[in-house]
Amino acid sequence: MKIKKYKKDKSNKYKVLIDDEEIVLYDDIIIKYSLLMKSEIDVSTYNEMIKENSLLLGYYEAIKYITKKMRSKKEIEEYLIKKGLNSKEAKETIKKLEDNKFINEDIYLKAYINDQINLTNNGVNKIKKNLLKLGLDNNKIDDYLSKIDECIFLDKIDKYIEKRIKFNKNTSSYMLKNKIIIDLVNLGFNKEDIISELNKFEIDDKDAYNHEYEKIKKSLEKKYSGDELKFKIREKLYKKGFRYNEI
Repeated sequence: MKIKKYKKDKSNKYKVLIDDEEIVLYDDIIIKYSLLMKSEIDVSTYNEMIKENSLLLGYYEAIKYITKKMRSKKEIEEYLIKKGLNSKEAKETIKKLEDNKFINEDIYLKAYINDQINLTNNGVNKIKKNLLKLGLDNNKIDDYLSKIDECIFLDKIDKYIEKRIKFNKNTSSYMLKNKIIIDLVNLGFNKEDIISELNKFEIDDKDAYNHEYEKIKKSLEKKYSGDELKFKIREKLYKKGFRYNEI
């Protein structure tokens, strides 16, 4: 196979015309195979060169990918496969990245958890679930999470409850508490912790009750009156979670 032409491309690449095909090769390949000093190569060398160049492409693409944001090995493998590498090639590339200190999943794990604690409302269960999806080791996740002060997550629960109570204008305490529990469980907090913290708060139904009463009355009084109106109002208020003694 005749090497007919070289042209320096952008970055660390060369355009090389071999026979009638122009291919782009990394300078690592150019140097390794001394291509600038040759006028031809055999088919076996060509195939070997193309394979190694493909791995280098994956390697450099992975470096760009993780430069923007830290990634787990699973994320990188999926990214490389999308870029055209097979599973074996992707794993070889990841090994090379690890050897060259571009990947360290222990550092990634700690950084991810710290970001979740400082930048999100997520609880320990959701954090762990997300990390497992990212391919992190279950035992390592548990080990690191166990070292975090439980008060950090209890404080997150308290702040969430305070905010929901503060901005509650038209929900009964019964409905509001249930909604808070559901929301916080979905965010990954333990139900027992949520209930324990929620029991420390008193929720005044008065404003919500008055708001709902007036709204329901206004919607029903055109159709009902007297005892029937009162019954219908009580029925609606009960369905919204207000207690009989309040109604």
